[in-house]
Amino acid sequence: MLKLGVLKAFSGSMPEQILLQGKILGTEEFLLAGSAEGRSARSVGEDLLAGRSQWITLLCEVLPRALLADLGLARILLGSSGGGQFLLVLPGEFREAAENFLAAAARQISDLSSASVRLIWAVTDNLGDWAIIRKRLTDQLEGRKNAPLDGTGGPSGRPDFVPFTRDGPSEADAYFARDLGAKVREASSVGWSPEDPGKVTPGAGKYTWQITSNLSPDGIMLARHAAPSDDGKTAAPVQTLARRAQGRSIWGVLRGDVDNFALRLRRVNSIEEHVPLSVLFKQFFAGELEVLCSLPEFWRKVSIIYAGGDDFAVYGSWDALIGLAREVQRLFHRFTEENLKEYPGAEGKTISMAIALSPETYYPLAAVYEDAGRYLDLAKAADKDCIYLLGRILEWRHLADAADLKDTVTRLIHDFRMSRQLLYQLRSFYQREALGGGELERQRTWRVQRRFNRILSGTRDREFQKLRTHLISEMAGRKPAEVKLRPAGLVALEWARLVTEV
Repeated sequence: MLKLGVLKAFSGSMPEQILLQGKILGTEEFLLAGSAEGRSARSVGEDLLAGRSQWITLLCEVLPRALLADLGLARILLGSSGGGQFLLVLPGEFREAAENFLAAAARQISDLSSASVRLIWAVTDNLGDWAIIRKRLTDQLEGRKNAPLDGTGGPSGRPDFVPFTRDGPSEADAYFARDLGAKVREASSVGWSPEDPGKVTPGAGKYTWQITSNLSPDGIMLARHAAPSDDGKTAAPVQTLARRAQGRSIWGVLRGDVDNFALRLRRVNSIEEHVPLSVLFKQFFAGELEVLCSLPEFWRKVSIIYAGGDDFAVYGSWDALIGLAREVQRLFHRFTEENLKEYPGAEGKTISMAIALSPETYYPLAAVYEDAGRYLDLAKAADKDCIYLLGRILEWRHLADAADLKDTVTRLIHDFRMSRQLLYQLRSFYQREALGGGELERQRTWRVQRRFNRILSGTRDREFQKLRTHLISEMAGRKPAEVKLRPAGLVALEWARLVTEV
C-alpha cells in the first residue's frame, strides 16, 4: 500500500512526477476459454482455470513491483495494485524505461493468452486536480482499449495480425495448469525475471515477493484456499465437492461483484482518497474470503477461483456456496458501514451475487463459471444488493426468509415424516399463478387456505400445526383479503428439495 505521507516527502525532491496506470483487459474471455480443455480432461480443466485466474491476479501485483525493482526505485511509489489494474508514481526521467518494460511484458502476455489478454497503460504528469489527472488517464486508457490495431502494434507492441494454430494443449496451457495452478497454492513466494516479463513463477525469479494472508508492504496478499482431496495431497475435484454436499450431490460456482464500485472511485476528490479506498476493498476480498473459506463449515467444501479488487469467484458444494454468500454479504455490510460511513450515496456500499449449479457432476468448471457470470448480470440489471439463486432474484433480506422457510419444510419432511411430494404440491401454487397470469393473487384467502390445508393435512400435534401455520403465512403473505405468493417461497422449496434428496 502507498504510504502517502512518505510519498509526499519523497516526491518533493523529484524534478518531475508522472502517474502510470496499467490495466488488464480480456480476462473474462480468457478464463472461459478453458471450457474446451475441461470437457476432454476435467482435472486439467480445473487446474487450468485456477492457473489462469492466478496468473491474471498475480500479474497486477507482480508487474508494478517488478517495474520498480528493475528501475531501482523505492517500493513506496506503488500506489495500488490488484483487481485488474495498478497505479504508480514515477520520476519523469523513467517514463521511457517504464513504457519499454510494460511493452515487453505486454508482448508475452499476449503470446501466452493467444491474444485474449491485453495489457494497456496510461501515463500523465502529476499536475492539477485529481479529477483532471484521472480524466487524462481514463481518456488514454479508453483510446488504447478501443484501438487495439493501430498499425504499429499499439501499446502491446504486437503486429496487427498474428497467425494462431492449436493442435492440442499448448505450452502456455501447460504453464498455467502445471507451473501455476496447484503450485501457487503451496508456494510461500512468487518471482519475476526479465527473461520472461509476462510470467509469474512460484518461488523463483530475479525478484521475489512473499505471499501473505494479510496486507504487508513487502508481500503480496493472495486468496488461494482450495478444499483438500480425500487424501489431503491435492485440491479436491468438483465431483468430490459434489459428494460432500448435503442432500443432492451437486456443485456450483458463486460469483459476487460490488455495485457501482467504479462510480464510487470516480467520486473521490484526491489520490489520497483513491488509493486507500481501492486497497481497502482489495484487502476485504482477499483477507475475509480466505478466512471464511478456512472455517470448519467451508474448508472442505469450497475452493477460491479468484478474489479481485471489487469481485470474487468461488466453486464448491452447492449448500456451502449459499452459506458462504450469506456470510460474505453480512461481512461486507459491516465493512461498508464502518469504512464508507463518511461517503454519501449507496455506490460501492452494496454487493450482488449469483450462484450457478452444474447440471451434472462431470461438467466443465469454466461453463458453470460462465453461467454464474450471466446470472450475476441479470441480478445487477434487476436491482442492487441482490442474489440470483435457484432460478430467482432475491433481495438479501428475502434470502433470510427463504432459509427460514426451507428449515420449516425440511422439518415437516424429516420430523413428521411427510412425503417429499409435499414440495411438488406446494410448488404447484406458483405454477398455477404463472399460468393464470396472477389469478391466485386475486383469490380470497380462505380458498387458498383450504388448498393449503388439503396439502398439509396430518397429525394434530401442536408443533406440526405451528409449523404449518408459519409456512402458510410466510408463503402466502399476511394480508387478510388477498394472497400474493412471495418469491422467497419458491427458492425455499427448491432449496428444501435439494437438501432432502438422497
